[in-house]
Amino acid sequence: MTSKNIAVQIDNVVKRYGSVTALHGVSLDILENEFFTLLGPSGCGKTTLLRSIAGFEDVTAGTIQLKGKDITGQPPHQRPVNTVFQQYALFPHMTVTDNVMFGLLRSGWNKPEAVRRVHEVLELVQLSDFAERKPGQMSGGQQQRVALARALAPRPEVLLLDEPLSALDLKLRQAVRVELKALQRETGIAFIFVTHDQEEALTMSDRIAVMSSGRVQQIGTPREIYESPVNRFVADFIGETNLLDVDVQSVTDGMAQIVLPGGSAFSCPAAAVVDPGKGHLSVRPERITLCEAGAGNFNATVLGQVYLGTDIHLQVSLADEEKIDVRLQNSEATVVPETGSHIGLQLEAGAARLLAD
Repeated sequence: MTSKNIAVQIDNVVKRYGSVTALHGVSLDILENEFFTLLGPSGCGKTTLLRSIAGFEDVTAGTIQLKGKDITGQPPHQRPVNTVFQQYALFPHMTVTDNVMFGLLRSGWNKPEAVRRVHEVLELVQLSDFAERKPGQMSGGQQQRVALARALAPRPEVLLLDEPLSALDLKLRQAVRVELKALQRETGIAFIFVTHDQEEALTMSDRIAVMSSGRVQQIGTPREIYESPVNRFVADFIGETNLLDVDVQSVTDGMAQIVLPGGSAFSCPAAAVVDPGKGHLSVRPERITLCEAGAGNFNATVLGQVYLGTDIHLQVSLADEEKIDVRLQNSEATVVPETGSHIGLQLEAGAARLLAD
């Protein structure tokens, strides 16, 4: 990574509100033409960081650079970024064309240039046929695309998106994800997307920054975040996982030798140097397969099952009464054990990871 392809560089940014610290020395680089997601639970600092990039929040310490230029002290209207908010804030009395054109005219575009640009962005978001409609005559997904068109019209160098899909129903949200990712690729600019929805982050992002309590816990591709979490928070927040207490014998060259519940020995990658003693093993439910009782890595008793259409979730109890979840892909070949039956569980190769706290 070089400075030439970094769109936004955030260096040791701190934000305090009185005695409360919302951001604790956050540092990260966002590349040009990258779909970058800030992911975390409510109150983790992701929206505060986004608003700091936009200029709506002054930072207490640290710097923010846009393509090598320090914009830390610039007011929002002087920053070549635009924001799409949760609430689209469209003018209800204006047509789609007028909503998109409003900001262009206010920022000094002449009318002919503004008209041409409005036509371009409405075509980009596939709303050319809706140019003369008003927001009240449009669906939620269409209004969201109007807000996108308005934000893209001035040709920002970075587009900031603060949970813009949260108001849409599930089916529409899934469809708009695909459109939004395609739009980012077509425009060729960096999108910085804020969400608490793990599925949105995994399906749309080039890279993800997982945040908690004002700190970045991990940055990586969706696969890296999901397959190789660095600590318990990331493993537990991204997708579903089983966190098992295990006895750590040793950790050498990134591989841990551990004893599983039930007493069998096991080797797996370690997220960090972990001292011998008690540790935490992360195992994804879909990476566990069933086998005969007495075989595999664990003996278990089936406590119940939940049918979810594409998957069947089993809850099982291990010998030490620790409960874990197993996910079976639903097919005609899937044999679902009955509640109360005794089974064995086998961990797939690479399925488990020893975590730091």
